Amino acid sequence: MELGRFGSQALLVCLLCVTAGMAASAKESTTSGLPIPRYVSLKSDHVNVRAGPTKDNDVEWVYTRSGLPVEITAEFENWRRVRDSEGAEGWVYHSLLSGRRTAVVTMKHKDDLASIYERADSTSPVTARLQAGVVAQVKHCGSGWCHVAGNGFDGWIEQQRLWGVYADEKVD
Repeated sequence: MELGRFGSQALLVCLLCVTAGMAASAKESTTSGLPIPRYVSLKSDHVNVRAGPTKDNDVEWVYTRSGLPVEITAEFENWRRVRDSEGAEGWVYHSLLSGRRTAVVTMKHKDDLASIYERADSTSPVTARLQAGVVAQVKHCGSGWCHVAGNGFDGWIEQQRLWGVYADEKVD
């Protein structure tokens, strides 16, 4: 096949266009009908994460923490590719995931503590301080703040301190 002087470059650009078009159409029509990416949480304290979207694929690791937030990055039939707060990715069967929203406290420095406030206002009283890695149930988010609750705490945290909600995402 004769591609000419710009043929291979044109072919590459064309392939990129087709790939981008496929990605755009995949975004619009997911198996579940829900948007991708999106956050969910683990339903069980034993969730197998597989190398691919079938039970024939090897189990790469097992999550052992119910309620842990994960981000769905792809869907294939009844399987969801998920990513955790540390960036690890793998495939999980859809029934092991829950729409219940949770988030992990993140801090710039591992030993820093995140303040939980009485109200969505940094001048309100601090009701708790949480370590990085604490998982909280997300009750509501808006205007850069999230109302969270967990074992021994209930209050407001700056949204940027959480992995499991998008920046400026509203959660009701």
